[in-house]
Amino acid sequence: MQRFVTYYRVSTQRQGRSGLGLEAQQAAVTAFLAGRDAQVIGEYREIESGRKSDRQQLAAAMLMCRMTGSVLLIAKLDRLARDAHFLLGLEKSGVEFLAADMPFANRLTIGIMALVAEEEAKAISARTKAALAARKARGLPLGNRASLRPADRQRAATAAAAWSKKAAAHAAMVLPAVQEMQRSGLSLRATARELARRGFTTVTGGQWTASQVSAVLRRQMDEATAAARAAKEG
Repeated sequence: MQRFVTYYRVSTQRQGRSGLGLEAQQAAVTAFLAGRDAQVIGEYREIESGRKSDRQQLAAAMLMCRMTGSVLLIAKLDRLARDAHFLLGLEKSGVEFLAADMPFANRLTIGIMALVAEEEAKAISARTKAALAARKARGLPLGNRASLRPADRQRAATAAAAWSKKAAAHAAMVLPAVQEMQRSGLSLRATARELARRGFTTVTGGQWTASQVSAVLRRQMDEATAAARAAKEG
């Protein structure tokens, strides 16, 4: 049986919250492993910009591969083809890897892609700086939300409302467990640890923290207050 350690990465918090980027990568890995005599012994996720070099989860995944003799399995090498740091790290790590979408890729392939990625990153940075300088010279706002077109503002508002609804539903789902732990005298931090032990994840798929547990309780209190106020006014 071949053992794998999977690594998933999305580049923005929005992609992480929506789950779409991660779900697509997980589906690709699942399809790749179907029918194989394989075992996934570890899974690592990262929400990180392709420009950042500090990849704690990637480093941890590679370390686990070296310690266990496992293969690093990524979903979409084509999606990471412009991520120079990832590709260079993969090439130099000495860790055996597989990409679900490019199973025949090798270290020569990775090395060439890394060089191309570096040049593309430099070109993108230069184009962005030139465009911002041109807007500034014309007196146009830089990154001002008010400068968005009405259709873009509407899409942003719709997405924010959908995310708020999803977060509220997730909080309602985990609330009974949180209340049970609070009644037993656990602190917020201990509650977060217990949620992780029971397999509960946050709405983004991450680990719970004390502040997030507090937010769930605060949301419940706000909703109860709002309901009481509405009943009184009604």
